[in-house]
Amino acid sequence: MRLSALLSKRGHAGPQGGKAAWWGALAGVCPMDSTTEANAGTLDVISDAICPWCWIGKRNLDAALQMLAEDGLYFKVRFRPFQLNPEMPAEGVDRREYRSAKFGSLEKSQELDRRVADAGRIAGLEFRHDLMARTPNTLEAHRLIRLAGMDGVQREVAEAIFQAYFQDGADIGDAATLERLGAAAGMGAESLAAFSAGDAGRHEVLAEDEGYRRAGISGVPSFVLDRHLLFSGAMPPDNIADGLRRAVAILRERAREAEAGRA
Repeated sequence: MRLSALLSKRGHAGPQGGKAAWWGALAGVCPMDSTTEANAGTLDVISDAICPWCWIGKRNLDAALQMLAEDGLYFKVRFRPFQLNPEMPAEGVDRREYRSAKFGSLEKSQELDRRVADAGRIAGLEFRHDLMARTPNTLEAHRLIRLAGMDGVQREVAEAIFQAYFQDGADIGDAATLERLGAAAGMGAESLAAFSAGDAGRHEVLAEDEGYRRAGISGVPSFVLDRHLLFSGAMPPDNIADGLRRAVAILRERAREAEAGRA
């Protein structure tokens, strides 16, 4: 039985794609971790910089990781790329026009924004949709987050990008804006130079993104522990922490059984 199925039986969300083999092809694509010490496994967070639920999910994950640290469980956390709008023009588009067309009307778009704002307040976040003028292409943001792994600051850079877009209305498709955010979040000269060169990490980001689509992932954020897709969505911190505890216990039990079988 898949790990996600076991978690689902215990009241947690199942995966939005359950094939196990797909992860092997991607396992070595992003070897860079945003934390350096771990005893509970590697947690990959598949997200998009333009997804409000990904910011809420990240903040809830941050709270869950603090709970788990108090239990002595530490994870390596890596941010993986997924573009909700992969065909978006590089320069982005007018947000009001784009969302009005996408959701059928400006009123519907604003209703969805209100739902996001309400959910954000529960997580301690303020969404300033009134400041968000453009819907950006997020490829460059994903490149920056990937390269931030060189300095061990992926979580910090992801947070900076989310804040810049959702609270300040910044254009996170703009390379100069992203460079400033990366520097302020702790990226070093070498990784920033690689980003400003304009191509570093692009192939890898696109390859990962395509791999997730082929695997059947269509929603973010999605959480993967040691190549096992656990759940998707901006779950509350307690639910995330409980799901990860159970997943770690299941994986450790499997490891013990496998070791006993080899004895």
